[in-house]
Amino acid sequence: MSRVVIGGSTGFIGRHLQQKYRAEGREVVTVSRSGANLSWNDQDGIGAAVDGAGLVIGLAGKSVSCRYTPENRAEIFRSRLDTTAALSTAIARASTPPPLWVNSSTATIYRHAEDRPMTESTGELGTGFSVEVAKAWERALFADELPETRRVALRTAIVLGDDGVLGPLRGLARIGLGGTQLDGWWPVTKSRREAGTAHFPGARGGRQRFSWIHVDDVVGIIDFLEQHPELANAVNAATPNPVDNREFMATVRRALGVRFGPPMPRWMLEIGALGIRTETELILKSRWVLPEKLVDAGYEFRYPTLGEAIRASLAVV
Repeated sequence: MSRVVIGGSTGFIGRHLQQKYRAEGREVVTVSRSGANLSWNDQDGIGAAVDGAGLVIGLAGKSVSCRYTPENRAEIFRSRLDTTAALSTAIARASTPPPLWVNSSTATIYRHAEDRPMTESTGELGTGFSVEVAKAWERALFADELPETRRVALRTAIVLGDDGVLGPLRGLARIGLGGTQLDGWWPVTKSRREAGTAHFPGARGGRQRFSWIHVDDVVGIIDFLEQHPELANAVNAATPNPVDNREFMATVRRALGVRFGPPMPRWMLEIGALGIRTETELILKSRWVLPEKLVDAGYEFRYPTLGEAIRASLAVV
């Protein structure tokens, strides 16, 4: 069963997976809103692709790098839940169900953590909009009875590579805006409190933790999951060596040969986030996540330290 079905195939991780599996000679069937073999509206086609497949991977979902307007919040939920349900329905109906379904989740499911790291066994789930999205996504993954298919919710940290966060950060660093990103007070409206989209002041001095992983390790972890049937349920996809924001930004500057970047106070970050239509939570929440299950199972990270991951990523960004 060499066929791989990739839902959400046109994104950053999906493109890397397609390239890898096709190079290995595996049959790849892609599902996306556009530019793929199948669309999400084609439930019969998805069912035929999943039946007899060796691996199903779900990656679909609207990017959270946007302003959390009511419309965007609804689409963030819908794009994850509907596509996960489509894969689950296909697997439930399959004559030969796939042995493994790996579905995206996010390390953001854990609470803002400055006191200790979050692992699969000891982590505490948080509150707020982003956390509720992650919880609902995982509930959709495990909603149906699929006794012949092992399911993994891949709680992925910030992914580094030839796309994603490093593109805009490289540009900012080169014009002298690559300093530590500082949290602080900012007025919060009643509507944002009620929606759970407000970020309240947390770590000071750029000490919010930054858990990360290189895209090559995301690909490697999915391979590892195929080979290790004892791994199931939630799995943290993050390196064992998280840093804080201060160190992360300094590492980016060093890799680019930029000697100095002044600290960026929250008011500047809020104005910048408004300008590029994103949210400061993405850089100010302290994500401190460790890959307990992967380390215990013996996974060897290709990029275990931030410096080499940043250098490899910026070489192709």
